Amino acid sequence: MKAIVKAYNRVSLILRIIIGLIIGAVLGFVLPQATPIAILGTLFVGALKAIAPVLVFFLIMSSISRASGGIGKRFRTVMVLYMVNTLLASILAVVMSFMFPIKMTLADTGVDQASPEGIGEVFMTLLNNCVTNPFYSIANANYLGILLWSVVLGLALKIGAGEGIKTGLQEFSNAITTAVRWIINLAPFGICGLVFSAVSENGMSIFVEYGKIIALLVGCMFVMVFAVLPLLVFVTIRQNPYPLVLRCVRDSGITAFFTRSSAANIPVNMNLCESLGLDKDFYSVSIPLGSTINMNGAAITITIMTLATASTLGIHVDIPTAIVLSLLAAVGACGASGVAGGSLLLIPMACSLFGISNDIAMQVVGVGFIIGVIQDSCETALNSSGDVVLCASAEFMHWKKDGKEVKVSMKSVGTTSDRARIGEAERRMADNDGNMNE
Repeated sequence: MKAIVKAYNRVSLILRIIIGLIIGAVLGFVLPQATPIAILGTLFVGALKAIAPVLVFFLIMSSISRASGGIGKRFRTVMVLYMVNTLLASILAVVMSFMFPIKMTLADTGVDQASPEGIGEVFMTLLNNCVTNPFYSIANANYLGILLWSVVLGLALKIGAGEGIKTGLQEFSNAITTAVRWIINLAPFGICGLVFSAVSENGMSIFVEYGKIIALLVGCMFVMVFAVLPLLVFVTIRQNPYPLVLRCVRDSGITAFFTRSSAANIPVNMNLCESLGLDKDFYSVSIPLGSTINMNGAAITITIMTLATASTLGIHVDIPTAIVLSLLAAVGACGASGVAGGSLLLIPMACSLFGISNDIAMQVVGVGFIIGVIQDSCETALNSSGDVVLCASAEFMHWKKDGKEVKVSMKSVGTTSDRARIGEAERRMADNDGNMNE
């Protein structure tokens, strides 16, 4: 048995998911009556439904309780850039969803979904759900209540708790994250069941629908990385942003595409920052920070999937409500887990803004895991490459204020250590030029 488990884990998760997807599609087309296969999908979604509220609650609470205080100007700059970048991503996702509305095939849960009557009802729903008992919120997947109480308790622990309690909370949060990883490790079986159900009930045309969702998600991420992010960099450093953006996409984004984990890509980003000649004391903190709060790809996924669900259910979304959704998605994305597919578990939180039931929202999460072979890889590439782009932009902005020259080349010469020495030499030359100008 151990040999089978080891052999299973040796195969990459992406490949296992692809195999599960193919098997589920074939069985759904050839043996549509083999309904027991669908149980795999039901169990997978049920496990995610059970763990997601607990994960969100402890992840956000632990993150806030251990947040660092007293940061310098560069850290304040990069924090602002991370947050603005994530918010711009969710706004872009709203715009793209309005321009290219899509719908999904979802199972009927027998629960009527009433459309909220404008922004007033949305705010009333939001406020009422926020002040719900925290234990009731976790038990009933009330993500707005979970979000509020995790922030409140996180701040309270940050002010009054000792390091031992904070460390214990962090370890408990890590344990829940590990449990989520175990569940996601079984995703190929769950996806096999989900795809079987979709194909057996709707035929192979369901993949056309999935293709439209992927096209909108990936298209939005491409606009973000090649248009919105460069614009943000240009506003920050007032020079051509594309050498920096393309360098980071090449040296960080491609690796992150295959690892599908911002946390796992941190060493790659550290090496890239070193080769760019950045201050190690700065990037050694801001890069791990970015892997947690710079979640523009996650914000896009949460927003688009939520609006697609609302469109499917016939819920009208006006502009003010969409703005509230953008803010909620941006805040929620900052709490996205470091595991593959972590952002999908926050979709129910955004769906709760429109009164969408948790049963329907978790169906959408299941769709997200089906398309995650492409979606999650692109999302992680966008998140991780953006970490370095914005970290470098924050430092470059302060370089320019000090009269130093900022120059980024696409050239990548020799080994990592060689590139680091070149980057350090370039930084020293820039320092000397700045001192001469003064």
